[in-house]
Amino acid sequence: MDYYIIWLIIMVICLVVEALTMGLATIWFAAGAFVAMILSLLGVPIGIQIAVFLVVSIACLIYIYPLVKNIIRPGKEKTNYEAVINKIGIVTGTIDNMKAQGQVKVNGQIWSAKAIDNIVIEEGNEVMIQEVIGVKLMVKEIQQGEE
Repeated sequence: MDYYIIWLIIMVICLVVEALTMGLATIWFAAGAFVAMILSLLGVPIGIQIAVFLVVSIACLIYIYPLVKNIIRPGKEKTNYEAVINKIGIVTGTIDNMKAQGQVKVNGQIWSAKAIDNIVIEEGNEVMIQEVIGVKLMVKEIQQGEE
């Protein structure tokens, strides 16, 4: 029997699933099916085709996937809030935790802010963004010469 058609169908199904999910999982089984299809065309027995399909698929999944995932997805992009941590901002509205007020401009955006050490930080002063909690920047005033 010509098993190459079965391997071709398996390969196409795996490629379609991969195209729909973009999970980098079924593509390796498509590669295994491709190798098994070639073996089928060469007249290799079905038992060996199945064994090679499994070995190639699993080997690709174990060894090639970790390399490829870093190329395709080289790390998560920093979101807005992560990008401002450890940046210097300018106080645009006096920061007073007791009055629940304060604003800082950083990277061209205005954020609500709180002082980490509960002090009042006057408008125009520079602050270092320490962390982001919700939509508020937690900042620390930069003293002259401290930058």
